[in-house]
Amino acid sequence: MATPAPLSHRIVGGEFDFIVADGNSFRRIGSRFGVSPRILARDNGKQVTDSLHAGDVIHIDNRHIVPIERANLIEVNLPQRMLFHFEDWRVTGAYPVAIGQPSKQWRTPIGAFKVIQMREDPTWRVPASIQREEEAEGKVVEDEVEPGPDNPLGKYWIGLSMPIVGIHGTNHPITVYSYRTHGCVRLHPDDIEALFDAVELNDRGEIVYLPLMLARLDDGRIFLESQKDIYGKGTGGIAAVRALAEATGIGSLVDWPRAENVVRDEDGIARDVTLKSVRAGGTAADSNAATTSEQKPSAGNEPPEPQPSASEPKLEPISAKLPAH
Repeated sequence: MATPAPLSHRIVGGEFDFIVADGNSFRRIGSRFGVSPRILARDNGKQVTDSLHAGDVIHIDNRHIVPIERANLIEVNLPQRMLFHFEDWRVTGAYPVAIGQPSKQWRTPIGAFKVIQMREDPTWRVPASIQREEEAEGKVVEDEVEPGPDNPLGKYWIGLSMPIVGIHGTNHPITVYSYRTHGCVRLHPDDIEALFDAVELNDRGEIVYLPLMLARLDDGRIFLESQKDIYGKGTGGIAAVRALAEATGIGSLVDWPRAENVVRDEDGIARDVTLKSVRAGGTAADSNAATTSEQKPSAGNEPPEPQPSASEPKLEPISAKLPAH
């Protein structure tokens, strides 16, 4: 059974207002900023199927807890659909990703890895298993796809020591922040370019499965993030969160009814669960500001996706919300 990550000290992302441009939708915006389209619509008093119009202002909360802090690492947390890149204990990249489908055949594997290959403008040699799937679905079957706009790998491929699995871009950005790959980790084209430029051969990484994450920031606030248990590994629920809070000495600082609601909602956003009386005692409690703690640590049910548009709206990624380190 999956258990909460060790107590974290950092969150990425923030709360901010976003002005809608032509071509934007809740799905398109959510995929870029790392927010469920359904939750994004709900928090703005709308339905995910509602149309957005140029000039509309929507409020975005894309705060995510950094689950395991490392000195130098590529870290992917599958339920969170987030990839974090660390350099010298600094979070230098925080990117929404698409991961493997819930089907056991296509789940993204868990474990440590090493970067063993880096290719720009890759050719996609279609695995036999995917060819069989496409044939069964009545699609045109290809052995390989040359570089270009029709290549599902996008412009960059980072090969891992895990068999067949890699980190790559996409020619269909709206599919990012979903569970729909054949096991690979898929990033927005801008994000994979930034990551590709930042990593090198033999860099190490880890893919983890942590649906529940708890953080205490350096201003004293407590945040809890609850994700859907998409691979059915179990979460431990509120009991596991209580155990972690008590073990780290913060149990008395948590608003437990609020925490229970966060665990139950599984909305994938880091929520402030600090007890109000603790805030009243002097702890900073402005949860409406973009927040990233830089304290050094101690030793599914979405509507069908639309077809991609001819031009992808330019949206600011989560990483751009990080303050300078």
